[in-house]
Amino acid sequence: MYRLLRFILVVALLSPVLTSSVFANAEPHHGAPNKELTPEEKREKNTEFVKHHTHDSHSFGIVSSEEGGWHLGFPLPVILWDGGLHVFMSSAFEHGEKVVESNGNYYKLDTHDGKIYKTDEHGTVMTKSTVDEKTDEETISKLKPIDFSITKNVFTTMLMCLFLFFLFRSVAKSYKSGLAPTGAAKFIEPIVIFIRDEIAIPNIGEKAHKKYMVYLLTVFFFIWFLNLMGMTPLGINVTGNIAVTFVLAMFTFFITQFTAKKDYWMHIFWMPGVPVPMKIMLIPIELIGLVVKPFALMIRLYANMLAGHIVLGALIAAVYFFDAYFAKAAFLGLTFFMNIIELLVAALQAYIFTMLTALYFGSAAAVHEEAH
Repeated sequence: MYRLLRFILVVALLSPVLTSSVFANAEPHHGAPNKELTPEEKREKNTEFVKHHTHDSHSFGIVSSEEGGWHLGFPLPVILWDGGLHVFMSSAFEHGEKVVESNGNYYKLDTHDGKIYKTDEHGTVMTKSTVDEKTDEETISKLKPIDFSITKNVFTTMLMCLFLFFLFRSVAKSYKSGLAPTGAAKFIEPIVIFIRDEIAIPNIGEKAHKKYMVYLLTVFFFIWFLNLMGMTPLGINVTGNIAVTFVLAMFTFFITQFTAKKDYWMHIFWMPGVPVPMKIMLIPIELIGLVVKPFALMIRLYANMLAGHIVLGALIAAVYFFDAYFAKAAFLGLTFFMNIIELLVAALQAYIFTMLTALYFGSAAAVHEEAH
């Protein structure tokens, strides 16, 4: 397990070279033969490359060859609800080229936005028309089923949960033979102690921090390792997905509210030591603060990780775009340097999310003497 962790770190560090190699042989959208591309076609291909490494997908692609016409990867389950349950593998779409029939309904995968739309038997996307009473203009919206599919981000999240489970299970087992850490515990133990002594205890308190430590450790390592996975050439962008960061922020929000002490609610709805008119004025502000806190958690992690993926993708695409070897070498060096920065950002964003979460927990668990 420790060797696997070191392997992830090495791959993340060398990802500019690996991704440039993969991108140079990437399969174009329409499967055209390998030929000299115009600058406009190169820019379009670069844009598709960046989108591929930032968007979610219904299949897990690893590498493809333009010359050989082959694609290495594996399909993922497609689970739709549209007047009933529809389950099939994403390989049935054949990379968006084929219409799939399921229980009398027809569906097609749009490779541009990665969404599944309802179609007729000929592949024409079905639409829903509504009339705007003010303008009397017809507004057309495409019909989409409710999608519960196991996408690449969902699959990676499940894989990371299993990885963390077996990692910490092996760490726990290593202490049975003695107090000295062995294996992966040599790497994990200092980080656990750091989170406990530098994040949990100072922000939550000596007495109350223990009940929050499990969540703080989980969210730190979960975000950190997902950030590292996102730096590999596999096009994984879990923490750059706003739905994922929203769920993480909601976990923090609900744990804060359900474990909060009486003083926490008193300082929101009826602040002690404050004149009554001022209390009435401060209540709406405090309620807005309840919403702003998880929103800040969500946006900070999402925006930073998505921006990092876009910048790295653009730099790697520039290596392919320029024909001069000097320019290629310059952009490859810059990409390698940015990748080292991103390694720091991956850990920093996990630290900031955990730190702010501990601050919110501390406000919920604090007992204010002046309230009495």
